[in-house]
Amino acid sequence: MGESLITTPFGATSTAAEVVAGVDLTGRRAVVTGGSSGIGVETARSLAAAGAEVTLAVRDTDAGHRTAADIAASTGRAHPLVRRLDIADQASVRAFTDGWSGALHVLVNNAGVMAVPDLRRSAEGWELQFATNHMGHFALALGLHRALAEAGSARIVAVSSVGHIDGPVDFEDLNFERRPYNEWAAYGQSKTANILFAVEAFRRWADDGITANALNPGRIPSTRLMRHMEPSPQALAPGNANSTGVSVKTVEQGAATSVLLAASPLLDGVGGRYFEDCNEAGPHQPGIRRGVADYALDADNAARLWRASLDLLAAV
Repeated sequence: MGESLITTPFGATSTAAEVVAGVDLTGRRAVVTGGSSGIGVETARSLAAAGAEVTLAVRDTDAGHRTAADIAASTGRAHPLVRRLDIADQASVRAFTDGWSGALHVLVNNAGVMAVPDLRRSAEGWELQFATNHMGHFALALGLHRALAEAGSARIVAVSSVGHIDGPVDFEDLNFERRPYNEWAAYGQSKTANILFAVEAFRRWADDGITANALNPGRIPSTRLMRHMEPSPQALAPGNANSTGVSVKTVEQGAATSVLLAASPLLDGVGGRYFEDCNEAGPHQPGIRRGVADYALDADNAARLWRASLDLLAAV
């Protein structure tokens, strides 16, 4: 983290449309994973509204086409493209990257799963949350690196979570082969991995004109990501500022930080950082579900995760 935290005029209640107002993305191409549900829809909508050619990378292409039609109708812009991508399946990731041609200016790694209640594994044998939230997006970024470099000034946005404070990456047991499975430990590890990916991607690829940042979108109770949880309605009322510091948001507010990192000129050249509520987050303080854990920004951890991830890919 730099000497001073990056701040913007926006905050917890800002919407995606507000942070992209006045930004012109004409001629730029963007990919949003998980772009047919939750904050992915609003992220894609705001990028399209600003003039970007948006590709919705989605597992359910029927839902993707419905979303694309809605985005085109609501923005008056070109119909977003729809391509199939199951981010938890490495064969699907390879098919997506092999089929991409031309430059890519914005990659929003948005798709994810949370708190899967029982231990599940991907086809590669990886724990499902790690496979989905980290390994799929890691492989996607690697496969699209040439396209991102071709853009000359590209951005990668890694949607992480305040859940990363629940634990670091366990390099000795990435896939819960020895330790007992816990859904929150698995989720926290995968979200820490998202931040570490952004740190190392920026270090490795800055010379290619590629920046990468991670973010906490806040808690958005209306999305499918929350389907494994049963919180109280009061705890999840939008605008509620509870004692834990969690920002509870509408979908439009939840997409704001993603869109800020993807499109705002305020973030030109900025990389390797973690944002929440449209501003760079400070250090995590015990007892408060805000801020960024020191292990999630650690350069040695980031480099180690990159190497471990490459090893996992090489083994399949």
